[in-house]
Amino acid sequence: MLVACDGGPKFRSTDITGVDYGRSLELNDHTGKPRRLEEWRGKAVVLFFGFTHCPDVCPATLADVAQAVKKLGPDAGRVQVLFVTVDPERDTPEVLAKYVGAFDPAFLGLYGDAGATRQAAKEFKIFFEKRPGSTPGSYSVDHSAQSYVIDPRGRLRLLLRQERIGSDLADDLRALLREKG
Repeated sequence: MLVACDGGPKFRSTDITGVDYGRSLELNDHTGKPRRLEEWRGKAVVLFFGFTHCPDVCPATLADVAQAVKKLGPDAGRVQVLFVTVDPERDTPEVLAKYVGAFDPAFLGLYGDAGATRQAAKEFKIFFEKRPGSTPGSYSVDHSAQSYVIDPRGRLRLLLRQERIGSDLADDLRALLREKG
């Protein structure tokens, strides 16, 4: 394993350790249970914002994350994947449960009302905007495509570009799960 000058791991993804955002998250999971980011201390958390009607980026991201987590073998149980919807109008708990469960039954879909969704997105510097569709009443949601990894101590550590998840995430999760302290 490569080691940086400070003795910490060398990540393939962008190391954002020490940023002043991404410290809290309070939403409901797809079972209706209120959740806080602190609940997953002791696990690495992969966090992605998207929506279930997304035609390309969201399903590709979740499929890549599922494959990366599967590569961890027994350590997969030490990772929690959270999918935060930016479309709470259509992404009901039932829709979220079915959607994330199609990628991995352990994944959790998180949702809130419009205000809670905006707050969560702001906390993680996620852009999203509803765009009218081609037919009356239809719409899409433009949104940021990055994912984040939070270490087992609850610190935001990595920013992952969507196109690099398949090649980088499993190695980065292994490195985080090996860290001491």
